[in-house]
Amino acid sequence: MRKIKIAQIGINRYSHSIEVINSLARQPEIFELAGIVFPEGEKESMPHKYEKVQHFPELTLEQVLEDPTIEAVAIETDEIYLTKYALLAAKAGKHIHMEKPGGRELEDFEALIDLVKEKNLVFHTGYMYRYNPYVIDLLERVKKGELGEIISVEAQMNCIHPDALRQWLQELPGGMMFYLGCHLVDLILLFQGQPKNIIPLNRSTHVNTDAPDYGMAVFEYENGVSFAKTSALEIGGYARRQLVVTGTKATVELKPLEMFIPDVGHYTEKTEYTERAWNNEGEHFKTPIFNRYDGMMAGFASFVRKENENPYTPDYELELYKTVLKACGE
Repeated sequence: MRKIKIAQIGINRYSHSIEVINSLARQPEIFELAGIVFPEGEKESMPHKYEKVQHFPELTLEQVLEDPTIEAVAIETDEIYLTKYALLAAKAGKHIHMEKPGGRELEDFEALIDLVKEKNLVFHTGYMYRYNPYVIDLLERVKKGELGEIISVEAQMNCIHPDALRQWLQELPGGMMFYLGCHLVDLILLFQGQPKNIIPLNRSTHVNTDAPDYGMAVFEYENGVSFAKTSALEIGGYARRQLVVTGTKATVELKPLEMFIPDVGHYTEKTEYTERAWNNEGEHFKTPIFNRYDGMMAGFASFVRKENENPYTPDYELELYKTVLKACGE
């Protein structure tokens, strides 16, 4: 198996930068990790993050972009800088894994998509639920019609976040809907396609901040209504993250969508309802423990090596990004 020589650019404040670089280092049979770049004064502004990765070789941005042996990059800056550095990487001909969902400006994202298509580069984004075993299985079953006609998708991704993070949400369009709701928009699109209309209902709880820390959006379809909800101020919210897909033949609920056990990994629980009796408790299932980041990054490597074709095309990523902005009220 050919190794992918890769570098990481950035250590975002509140997303998955540490998990991604650790995954790259943990899979030496797949990746040769060249090192990490710290743009935008990250070492000084995020010392708590820097200390977790300072043992990796430090590179300059120029070293990464000008080294032809580095064929791929993981862009893990703060959200507002993602598209900026992805564009630089694309101009240098690097295959790209980028944290979700992209920067704030649509025109920059459009330019990025045009460039990766022009240069025939792999463009892969950090929507980790795409690699969840139950989500993968459920998508296949929906495509085969096993759930019947899909009536609605209910997607929730909630947390109990500190005041500093909730205040930081003011930097993002739509706040929580941009930050975490993008995952939910992705799931709704995958199961139902583009809606007729989107009604954004993003709000602030006004608990120690006026930032939009409560995200909600309604998606109108010909045969029903779906919704995405993401709260930054919900005690027990992580355990209540869920995806419910309702069809005319069955309903499937994933809850918790992914539960994390520190130093172990993630698991998902599933309940399937096929009987119409009022007291039907459904059938219950649970995945083995898995690492959400290892599967995601191994998938990226398989696309770079052309072993598999990325099912999430640049055009789909652009469609998703535009839909996220609509759900944010942009």
